[in-house]
Amino acid sequence: MTQSSSTAPSGAEQNIMKSESKKGKRVRRFTADLSAVGEPALWGFGGALAIGIIMIAGFLFIITWNGITTFWPKPIAVLTLNNGSKIAGEPTRGGPYRVQENVLATLTEEQRSLIAQNDGFANRTLYKTANFELYGDDFKWVSDFEVSAVEYPKDFHLFERQQWGTFVGMIDHLMIKGSRVEFDYRQMQSEQAAARQRFNEIRRIDRKDIGAVNYRLNQERLAIRKANLKFGEDSDRARAVRAKAEARIAALEQEFAGLQAKVNEARANDRQYRVVLKEVGGRTVDLELSQIVRFYSANNLSFLQSLGVYFSRWKEFLTTEPREANTQGGVLPAIFGTVAMTLLMVVIVAPFGVITALYLREYAKQGRLVSIVRISVNNLAGVPSIVYGVFGLGFFAYTLGGTIDSLFFPENLPNPTFGTGGILWASLTLALLTVPVVIVATEEALSAVPRSMREGSLACGASKWQTIRYVVLPKALPGIMTGMILAMARGAGEVAPLMLVGVVKLAPALPIDGFFPFIHLERSFMHLGFHIFDVGFQSRNSEAGKPMVFVTTLLLLALIVAMNATAIYVRNRLKRKYAGSQF
Repeated sequence: MTQSSSTAPSGAEQNIMKSESKKGKRVRRFTADLSAVGEPALWGFGGALAIGIIMIAGFLFIITWNGITTFWPKPIAVLTLNNGSKIAGEPTRGGPYRVQENVLATLTEEQRSLIAQNDGFANRTLYKTANFELYGDDFKWVSDFEVSAVEYPKDFHLFERQQWGTFVGMIDHLMIKGSRVEFDYRQMQSEQAAARQRFNEIRRIDRKDIGAVNYRLNQERLAIRKANLKFGEDSDRARAVRAKAEARIAALEQEFAGLQAKVNEARANDRQYRVVLKEVGGRTVDLELSQIVRFYSANNLSFLQSLGVYFSRWKEFLTTEPREANTQGGVLPAIFGTVAMTLLMVVIVAPFGVITALYLREYAKQGRLVSIVRISVNNLAGVPSIVYGVFGLGFFAYTLGGTIDSLFFPENLPNPTFGTGGILWASLTLALLTVPVVIVATEEALSAVPRSMREGSLACGASKWQTIRYVVLPKALPGIMTGMILAMARGAGEVAPLMLVGVVKLAPALPIDGFFPFIHLERSFMHLGFHIFDVGFQSRNSEAGKPMVFVTTLLLLALIVAMNATAIYVRNRLKRKYAGSQF
């Protein structure tokens, strides 16, 4: 039997494609089931990825845009209302809203007709009127139908004050050494700059010099109490310590009196330089020039002047402490607390996580017990963070810290030293929270090192520890760094456990000073994540805190990205160094 020169199509091919000839052309019809074709799944996966990227990009855009525009100076609008009253403020946002029936009853027929044409909606704008001590509020909604005229006068200024927040109004006159002086812009700038220098000098003396004297006074009193507890109040040694300490206390009290007199004299001189401000309704506010942090003519700024205000606000934000219930000023203590706590957490979690993973992977006999330990470690990663906070407060602060206080700081009791929340306990709590991530990542990195490399090292006469130290760990370091990056990212953004173990609303003094041991890990601290929560949900005015929420969120994201980028750079260098690695 002769074989055909062409092979007949198989049954599967006939099911996939049928061919027929029409007018000399071949037309192919595909009859395959969609479940056998990969294109629909490919489109689905690609669409899901695109949606995820769009959501992340949109979130980052909202945070970035609102954050970078927060400090840009805005104009001041003066509104004349239909009833003849005036309102001055910065327009912040606006939009349509449904007008209530009781409001419609007070409007004219023409206004009601316009609102009816818009299906009962009207537009309104939120103005930052400031002047909280006069108005009792910082913001006011104004509907478009309430306004008869809008002006932007050049003599209206915005004043950022040390207390009471922002003031919007005009400068009536100056008081220089008790004499009234008519307003001159250049003189006002010069006098305000000099007043701020006086303010900073007074604060320096009050916090640094007087603070140092108070610290030494407290140390001398604690030395007396410590001697009384150790030797007994009536003992000769306690009397000797008490006599020396009382002599030093007398000298320190004289030094304190001299510094306090210097501060009082500076404050009395500062009160002679004042400014009288007038709001749009004619009411005035009299305050020291030193209380004005910044002022500018909002409707008379050039582009370069606006840039100057913008960058000066950023400088203040990054280098000073908060003021006005954290809604103004800077976040330097929160930046320091966030970075210090995260780095300390990494220093603590790295050895514990790596050593645990090394034992489980390289030394422990694999069996049911090790499997249970691994399952437990994986489950720990899913425990709510607030549970770690409760454990940290109970074990680290109250148990461990209370023991340290009773052993080494009995003279401070009942005031706790380590027996309360602090940056050390916060770091240990977050290290406990993130150690499962490091253990899992390290185990995966160790398991990826080829077994042949271990056997080659052992065959050359190296011990097991030498093999781990010089062969396994260097190859696994990039993977270990990946675990550290994940732990750092999670730890830096946690807030719930910190609320229990050390973070506070306001701690302007950094835990670093000139007194031994110089770095005070027992002190409470500020954190950017808690700062966002406090400003957004705990401030007296959520609208006033909203700009600070966006800019602080942007800063927190930037810090996390910077720390992670540094760790990624180190990891990539390790990858290049060990090019043969499996990572």
